[in-house]
This record gives sequence, C-alpha cells and structure tokens, in this order.
Amino acid sequence: VQLQASGGGLVQPGGSLRLSCAASGMIFSIDDMGWYRQAPGKQRELIAAITPGGSTNYANSVKGRFTISRDNAKNTVYLQMDVLKPEDTAVYYCNAKIRTWSSLNRESNYWGQGTLVTVSS
Repeated sequence: VQLQASGGGLVQPGGSLRLSCAASGMIFSIDDMGWYRQAPGKQRELIAAITPGGSTNYANSVKGRFTISRDNAKNTVYLQMDVLKPEDTAVYYCNAKIRTWSSLNRESNYWGQGTLVTVSS
C-alpha cells in the first residue's frame, strides 16, 4: 500500500492551496483518513481528520480555514487550505488507517511521503 501526496508549494499569505493524497495497492477498506503537519523545530500535529462517513474534526489552528474531504471511490483524501498564514508553513503528511487483502483482521497506519507548503510574501 502507498499513499501519494501532492499539491504543496509556495503561496502568498491569504492565498489557497489544495492538497491531495491517493492510496493505492491491495486495499480492502480504509477507515479514518487525516492530515498532519510538521513545522521546523516542532512536533508533528494532527490538523484534520475524516471518517468514512464524512464526519470531520479540525485543530483549532485551522478551523474555519481548512476543509478536509474524501472520495471513497478513488481512495483519496483532500485538504483545501484557504486564508493561508505564514504559520501554516510546514511539511504536510496524509495518513490513513487501512485493511489490506493480505491482512483483513488487522488495521494498519500508513503515511504519505509529505509535501511542503510554504506561505510567504
């Protein structure tokens, strides 16, 4: 199983970016999916999560500015980031809890490779 993240880049304060993360491989089912970020010198933090049914949770720091969504048919999770601030600069990682065809009775945690978001004028 692989998670491939994309969509990072350089954006000015107040701008927007959309991150995508597609899961591929011998996937039987995907449970919760989420986005984390890690800023320089800081710990990785969960900023948004979504259940298979579409229920969402956000960190206070991004609530009202970021929107997480998913397309279950495409095994893909998205993060729409609006009104970006310099403090949003970080490497963003997607995460998914996945059952594979070779391990139906166990859910494992998978990570994307990280995509850099830089918010600067």
